[in-house]
Amino acid sequence: MSDVSKSLNFIEHIIEDDLSKGFSKDKLRFRFPPEPNGYLHIGHASSICLNFGLGLRYSAPVNLRFDDTNPAKEEQEYVDAIKRDVAWLGFTWDKELYASDYFQQLYDWAIKLIKEGKAYVDSQSSEDVAIQKGTPTEPGTNSPFRDRSIEENLALFQDMKAGKYQAGEHVLRAKIDMASSNMLMRDPIIYRILHKAHHRTNTDWCIYPMYDWTHGESDYLEQVSHSFCTLEFAMHRELYDWFLDQVIEPNKVRPKQREFARRNFSHTVVSKRKLLQLVEKGVVTGWDDPRMPTISGLRRKGYTPEAIVNFANTIGIAKRDNVVDVSLLEFSIREHLNKIAPRVMAVLDPVKLVITNYPEGQEEWLEAENNPEDETAGTREVPFSRELFIEQEDFKEEANKKFFRLKLGGEVRLKNGYIIKAESCTKDADGTVTEIQCTYDPKSKSGSGNEESLRKVKGTLHWVSIKHAVTAEIRMYDRLFTDETPDQHKDKDFMDFINPDSLKCITGYLEPSLQNAKVEDIFQFQRIGYFNVDKDSTAENLVFNKTVGLRDTWAKIQDKH
Repeated sequence: MSDVSKSLNFIEHIIEDDLSKGFSKDKLRFRFPPEPNGYLHIGHASSICLNFGLGLRYSAPVNLRFDDTNPAKEEQEYVDAIKRDVAWLGFTWDKELYASDYFQQLYDWAIKLIKEGKAYVDSQSSEDVAIQKGTPTEPGTNSPFRDRSIEENLALFQDMKAGKYQAGEHVLRAKIDMASSNMLMRDPIIYRILHKAHHRTNTDWCIYPMYDWTHGESDYLEQVSHSFCTLEFAMHRELYDWFLDQVIEPNKVRPKQREFARRNFSHTVVSKRKLLQLVEKGVVTGWDDPRMPTISGLRRKGYTPEAIVNFANTIGIAKRDNVVDVSLLEFSIREHLNKIAPRVMAVLDPVKLVITNYPEGQEEWLEAENNPEDETAGTREVPFSRELFIEQEDFKEEANKKFFRLKLGGEVRLKNGYIIKAESCTKDADGTVTEIQCTYDPKSKSGSGNEESLRKVKGTLHWVSIKHAVTAEIRMYDRLFTDETPDQHKDKDFMDFINPDSLKCITGYLEPSLQNAKVEDIFQFQRIGYFNVDKDSTAENLVFNKTVGLRDTWAKIQDKH
């Protein structure tokens, strides 16, 4: 076996096998078929990258088709969001299509099935239909309406379309096999009545086709060659093929359905129904809340399309469902942002530091690298003065030898600046340090080239000049759920595992270069993590979101347990 063959995933092997058996490469066509009943989430990224990736690999067109057959749950807002997300991820679709494009053709084909005695109108209640379907070990029983005449079925179905009945009064079912071992083949429903306005067809229709009837026929109409879906549709494949058998014409491409594993993710939920609950109950601020696993939420949080695509490609395509640790996603964004994010200084939990031997009123501008990982990133100047902010955790009055930050009598280097020595500190009535008094070595300036500037000290601290500091609202986001599998507990609701500390808003003090930062600009706050400018930001009130820390702090928490 060649190295190229070994590197193919099992989906690509299926395509290669078809090509080797004579399928024409120029007839390859793929599709990504989301239902517009919510925003796309990280789980969809695998399907997007699979289908559009195949399009790129084989130079084949990929359709973006909206499975819009349920007007009770679908909205134009979701259509727009899906298009925005797919484009943002860097993919271009060949045709923008909708299942609703085919409503008339699907109806005409349903009429054909009735005329051939392969479909009938059932007037049972949904409860009765469910009961007479049987169980996985017991065959179903025929509906009392299964042998209606073709004429009666045609008349009833046309009256259903004309709006003469209420929802639930009738359904159209395919007449297949009530004794089939596959319960999906036991006379599945093809059409139901829904008196709801559709986001595209408004009230033109009051009967809507079911997913199974729509999906394969849409693939066929678009001449999609390979229809890839997740494992829960494996049992649907037999029905997919049966429906195709009813409409297939000579010399037409017959779509092939194959299944791959759904990716579940730790510490989150990806069910659209549950994500909608989070939105409607106000647990999050919306579908694009940075705590949501939606693509728009990840984008707002500061994730890049490159990181998401790389993550999807890294976890690959599998044949069995499994749980992917969300820390792998966080690793992907860290790895990308380390290469591209400008370094800046910000203090999020400040304590005042005064350099007592630095001249009052003096200030200077120190040269700082924008990104040591990028030779072309250049440098910037950062203001330095007598009074600075450093992080509270970077100072202790007394500390052991393993504490390499600032302590009384100890020395550290200020990033891009001077070596300082802590001489004393001031505390409030509670014993909290409110000010640190230091001295500095004027000859130790970074990059000055003299002997003192080359002197080594073990600690280097970031800082911000108080006089020049820009204040900003910093939204410190953490995982939305405390449990690894919040929606897989029989005795508890997923809402029981909401992390009460998933969002903390604090005031940060930033170097002045950030004053003109634009929405979605991403930075590394040195020694803290990666942050980006939120859409709520204004010139008067900067807002930053924490994208991810520099290290996986959750791994440390889990190790302790």
